[in-house]
Amino acid sequence: MKKWPLYTGLAIVAVIVAANSFFISREGEYRVVTRFGEFTRIHQSPGLHPKIPFVEKVAALPKYQKLYDSAPTPILTKDKKPILVDNYTVWRIEDPEKFLRTLKTVAYGESRIDAAVYNVVRRKLSETDYAEIISENTARGNLNEEVAKEVATAMADSNFGIRIVDVRIKRTDLPEENKQSVYNRMISDRQSIAASYLSEGDEESRKITAKADRDAQELKAQAESDAKKIVATGEQEAARIYNEAYGKDPEFYNMYRTLESYLTSFQGEPVIMLPIDSPYAKLLVGSK
Repeated sequence: MKKWPLYTGLAIVAVIVAANSFFISREGEYRVVTRFGEFTRIHQSPGLHPKIPFVEKVAALPKYQKLYDSAPTPILTKDKKPILVDNYTVWRIEDPEKFLRTLKTVAYGESRIDAAVYNVVRRKLSETDYAEIISENTARGNLNEEVAKEVATAMADSNFGIRIVDVRIKRTDLPEENKQSVYNRMISDRQSIAASYLSEGDEESRKITAKADRDAQELKAQAESDAKKIVATGEQEAARIYNEAYGKDPEFYNMYRTLESYLTSFQGEPVIMLPIDSPYAKLLVGSK
């Protein structure tokens, strides 16, 4: 009976030793084994793995990509406008041994990433005007690419075992105390541009109207000139036809002209004194 406590103690020790002789590696993580603080091996595949109890220690590091969201940071642009910059970084541990030797923990690794991203973003934005930063079609796309490339190079040069996948600027907002003044200035600028467009439109309208009026006058003058030419040609042709016709019978022409003069002379029933033997009166009295 006196040996039962001894056996119980040995059993407990055996359980503790057995529990510390194995560890589980899960999907999506590295298991790094160290012995007295020195790196010995890495397990990347999931499963149950042995270790020396109380001598070897196991640290877990994420294998998959991680997203680090930086806190909004105030930065001055090239044209001295204060803005709040919010960005995120996609990264992963590429070399767990280097990472564990240099950074130890994920939290410290993210703090170093945050510092590198801040330095690059601050330098880039301080070289860029605010209007270019907020533009959707100009600087934003290139800026993200340049920042991601420089941060990736900085992390690689530091030998932290980290690979930067991407860095993106989510938003670039003005501080609340500056927004209204900037908005008012933007409204004023847009109104000035609109007024300029309206002035240019009015001037162009006047030019088009003046040209149309001038073209209409020219067309009308040309039409009148052509009409006069046509009338003159017609009258000339009519005179020619009359001359040909009257030249064939001069006596008939004289009679016709005399009858026409009667129509003019006797309008209004005037009293005309003519000798009876006057040539002009012969047709009226029917004498030969």
